[in-house]
Amino acid sequence: MLVGTLCVQVYIPGSSSLKDKRRTVKSMMAKVQHRFNVSIAELYSEDLWQRATIGIAYIGDSREHVERQLQYVLNFLDAEPDWEIIKVDMDLK
Repeated sequence: MLVGTLCVQVYIPGSSSLKDKRRTVKSMMAKVQHRFNVSIAELYSEDLWQRATIGIAYIGDSREHVERQLQYVLNFLDAEPDWEIIKVDMDLK
């Protein structure tokens, strides 16, 4: 069994309040969880209006499969027009 994690920091330029940020982040997290069946949560930066850190975890039986799935998730997140990704950390254990 292999566990892959992805930590993605995003900048949300259109957010003018915590409510705007939460709406954007929660909507995208629900889409990712439904589409890719991964564990996902917002980490850190919870009080910042225009930044969010999102953690994703995926479990699989081969390194290639886990890396591919996490890359699919990252591509999906990168296609979101409401934010821009500023930092990505991927780890496999």
